[in-house]
Amino acid sequence: QVQLVESGGGLVQAGESLRLSCASSGSTFSRNAFGWYRQVPGKQRELVAVISSAGSANYTDSVKGRFFVSRDNTKNTLYLKMNNLKPEDTAVYYCNPYPLGPLPYWGQGTQVTVSS
Repeated sequence: QVQLVESGGGLVQAGESLRLSCASSGSTFSRNAFGWYRQVPGKQRELVAVISSAGSANYTDSVKGRFFVSRDNTKNTLYLKMNNLKPEDTAVYYCNPYPLGPLPYWGQGTQVTVSS
């Protein structure tokens, strides 16, 4: 089973930046599109950004212009640069292939907390 390890989260003030990383153990990383997802307790997990195998990206409206997804296929690693963070960005962030499989494996995620 593919292992996904997210890192880079933390506690920041509004307006600051963070860069998240997601390391994948899968041998098919470079061939898959990947997504960054986030979840707030009590709410459904939300898709934040998607990057294709070729590197084209799409974002949910609330993060457009602030978040930037990238990938390094030589390192099997996905990144999410988050600028101008807002308190509403507070969540646990996860990565996973996109679209999700029928029984997706979720890593431990990385907590992002933005104080106002």
